[in-house]
Amino acid sequence: MGHVVIKNLRKEYVERRREPRDGSRGSHQGDTLAVIDGLDLEFRDGELVCILGPSGCGKTTLIRILAGFERKTSGSVLIDGREVDGPSADNIFVFQHSGLLPWMTVGQNAALAVRRMANKQEMATRVAEAIAMVELEGFESHYPHQLSGGMQRRAELARALVANPEILFMDEPFSGLDALTRLKLREEVINMHELLEKTILFITHDIDEALIMGDHLVVLGDRPARIKVSERLDEPHPRNLTGNPRLAELRKQLHRSLGVHFAL
Repeated sequence: MGHVVIKNLRKEYVERRREPRDGSRGSHQGDTLAVIDGLDLEFRDGELVCILGPSGCGKTTLIRILAGFERKTSGSVLIDGREVDGPSADNIFVFQHSGLLPWMTVGQNAALAVRRMANKQEMATRVAEAIAMVELEGFESHYPHQLSGGMQRRAELARALVANPEILFMDEPFSGLDALTRLKLREEVINMHELLEKTILFITHDIDEALIMGDHLVVLGDRPARIKVSERLDEPHPRNLTGNPRLAELRKQLHRSLGVHFAL
């Protein structure tokens, strides 16, 4: 499962540090800032959804609402027919910066999601399988500070795999990594998705990355976030952006939608 339906979603914040535009004081809390306004989207079960948009447009706010970490102002967010009212153990969030606990080893971090399992042998098997899937065998006893940035992201993926989530939320998980490491992790996420068929919501600023990875591409406009592009892709992996006319044209469209009229 992992079917997401968003209807007329709105999220606004109160700008408490600014004086109200009408000049009033006292109990007035300040002006409101709409980050998301009137958003309607649907993500199918098992889709790898890539969400793009300019900085500050509300991408992270959107998936934090979907993951239950932030409350919406109005509208509806349903996952498998149930309204989201808080974080769920069925969903895992991979943050932009490392979310590993520094005092725990790779193996201990990966086991966090199943630490309450009664069958310790099954728990150990699931942890070992996940670590092997992200190619971290031999590093189970290493601490996060002993790993490269790419290896830390792999350890986070292992922890997510152990949890066996219905939805995996990934907020720019490859930011700050070198190009080769990013390419390798991109491949691993695609392989993981095709093997497990879980819903993945993936935020990125990289248009080519979205085209190479995504089953469903969503481009959000400037704040307040509204949909500029919503396109589903059925092209198999691996994808050739220059050799596939549809992908090449879509690449141009995505650049234009983000205000870039030529691609370097």
